[in-house]
Amino acid sequence: MTAESSATARTTVTAGPRAGVALGALGVLAFSMSLPATRVAVHTLDPWFVAFGRAVGAALLGWAYLRLTGAPRPTRDQWRRLAVVALGVVVGFPLFTSLALTTQTSAHGAVVVTVLPAMTAVFAVLRAGERPPPLFWLAGAAGLALVLAFLAVGGSISGPLSFADVFLLAAVVLCGLGYAEGGRLARELGGARTICWALLLSLPVTVPVTAVAALVDRPHGGVAAWSGFGYLTVVSMFLGFFAWYAGLARGGIARVGQIQLVQPVLTLLWSALLLGEAVTPGALVVAGAVLACVVLIQRTRGGAVPARAPGGPPSAGRDGAGHAGDVRVADEVS
Repeated sequence: MTAESSATARTTVTAGPRAGVALGALGVLAFSMSLPATRVAVHTLDPWFVAFGRAVGAALLGWAYLRLTGAPRPTRDQWRRLAVVALGVVVGFPLFTSLALTTQTSAHGAVVVTVLPAMTAVFAVLRAGERPPPLFWLAGAAGLALVLAFLAVGGSISGPLSFADVFLLAAVVLCGLGYAEGGRLARELGGARTICWALLLSLPVTVPVTAVAALVDRPHGGVAAWSGFGYLTVVSMFLGFFAWYAGLARGGIARVGQIQLVQPVLTLLWSALLLGEAVTPGALVVAGAVLACVVLIQRTRGGAVPARAPGGPPSAGRDGAGHAGDVRVADEVS
């Protein structure tokens, strides 16, 4: 196969910020049900099976999509970047949230995930080489400190930091990395292809772990558990990323990333409505305070100066305010 045939065809088009916001909102709506669905699934299913089995199922859907659309193979550099995406959103976030939610509620997890937009912004800065003002770092540190204080002394838990809390924080860090890298890569591959290739790249890890988990603890569960698993496979791990990565590619990480601010609030509502979990006043207060910090982060990012990416040209499609203009995206964005 020649280099020309293996590289994804690109074209310069005018990105649609409004379309990006709409797609991003659709992705956030899909992701907001992930923690409640995980909580239901791991109630009777092994968390390792839930975390990796959903990725295997989504990879099969991704393989079918790529075959039907005749998608060309990524380049060597794109494969390396896809490995970062896979580490963050295919392996890291599903695994650590599944482990955490065996002992914690999804409402509690929603409070921790409130800091995810800040993590996404931090990794977008690191990966894109932007130079944010000091206020950016102060706001990010304040948000993280609020979450840690909530976990340690009050809110929806009591007592010292637990392993479940550490798992949730690890999930947030890895997910932020996967979101930022995937958003950049989607400008070249498209939102759908980015997650599909990342899922296929993960199969050498996800298949063996799923098989071992199934052999050690034979999967058994009721309708609710398998429904939760099905949602995680089809929506959270597959279709949701079609919209989310396409939104980041069209509207820009800085602008569309702000939509994540509503995700923890939606998760708290789903947890209360579907699972009957108590949402304490302390959890709402801390979530609101962290959201304020993240809003400040997003506003300070608007003044950041995009820098030349390592080994590549200056980021296209960005003005000084971080808005998307003419960007290079795949012929098929979503």
